Amino acid sequence: MTKFKLSLITGALLASSTAFAQVTAITNATVHTSTEQGILKDATVVIEGGKITAINPSNVNADITIDANDRILTPGFIGSMNQLGLVEVGAVAGSRDAGDDKAGVDFDTSSAFNPRSSLIPYARKGGVTQNVAVPYGGDSIFAGLGFVADLSGEFDSVTDKHTALVVHLGAKSKGSRALSYKQLVDKLEERQQALAKKDDKKDKDKKPSLEETVLTQVLNGEMPLVAHLTRASDILEILKIKEQFGINLIIWGADDAQLVKSQLAKAKVPVIISAVSNLPTSFDSLHASLETAGALEKAGVKVILSIGGDGSHNVYQLRFDAGIAVSNGMSHEGAIKALTANVAESFGIEGGKIAKGERADLVLWSADPFEISTHVQKMWINGTEVTTDSRHDKLRDRYTTESKLPRAYTK
Repeated sequence: MTKFKLSLITGALLASSTAFAQVTAITNATVHTSTEQGILKDATVVIEGGKITAINPSNVNADITIDANDRILTPGFIGSMNQLGLVEVGAVAGSRDAGDDKAGVDFDTSSAFNPRSSLIPYARKGGVTQNVAVPYGGDSIFAGLGFVADLSGEFDSVTDKHTALVVHLGAKSKGSRALSYKQLVDKLEERQQALAKKDDKKDKDKKPSLEETVLTQVLNGEMPLVAHLTRASDILEILKIKEQFGINLIIWGADDAQLVKSQLAKAKVPVIISAVSNLPTSFDSLHASLETAGALEKAGVKVILSIGGDGSHNVYQLRFDAGIAVSNGMSHEGAIKALTANVAESFGIEGGKIAKGERADLVLWSADPFEISTHVQKMWINGTEVTTDSRHDKLRDRYTTESKLPRAYTK
């Protein structure tokens, strides 16, 4: 009996090992690599163990071979600057976990992330495989810490908990933006001075708080500071603070960025924008334009495309926004990178590129991903194929199934 049990265990382990080591080859694909290699025609991509193990190998020995028939293969898109998994229904307070009046530098919402949110499968239908979620904060200018999650729907899908520190600057409904900048500078200077006094043995032995750790990482350039602002003069002000402290800066919003595109390019600061922001929503965004993404790209600015407004429910639309950016001056490959490699590089995320050794987040499309009629044919997250079925599909099937029961029911 013991030998029998051991043989069962051994067999199960071998089966598990075999499944993990399963090799998948995607052949005859038009591969948008989001790297210097550009677009590869009639290419083969091999994935194993969650990684891309080969591109165009001389020999392919795969357990599963998928003929792409010249269709487009891209890296999985990466959403950002939304509350995906933290908000289910915006109008229902009990389903919102992205903000709190007491939020500050150390506000970490990753523990509230719901990988089984109904919004996640819907986002996958838009080719999104990873997401940078951020809190919207509270009374402080510091909204809190962003985190990264893949959209596999698994309970271990949070891959990085402290990805960026988000700070809201610019226009205020009450008070002056000048105080916001002072609060930011004071906080950074206070931590900088505390670090300079670390020679004291008592200070060396003291365990830093999460806020102190975060500020130290920001000052060391290990964690990006995401500054949410819009006006051109605010962009120039935050660039001065970047220069003063040597921080790793990302600007989010930036409707007026065209006015200072050369300064942004010189400072090598990534900019997160909505490609469809083309009307002034305030006196801070008088120069919002559909041409902003293309103009910034041509100036040498690293552009990241994000959804304006309710990104949690609408991250699916990223590819449509990218198509609009292309229609208004952005290059097609630049738009692909703005949803993949640029996001990954700016936030230090694995993935976003199709290259040997990269994380195997891949999407096979029926046609150009920026066309409305295009859909996802196959998707892999961390090397595992995942479904794009969502609640919308289930509702469609429920209400279109022929039945003797009332239309809302099925047998």
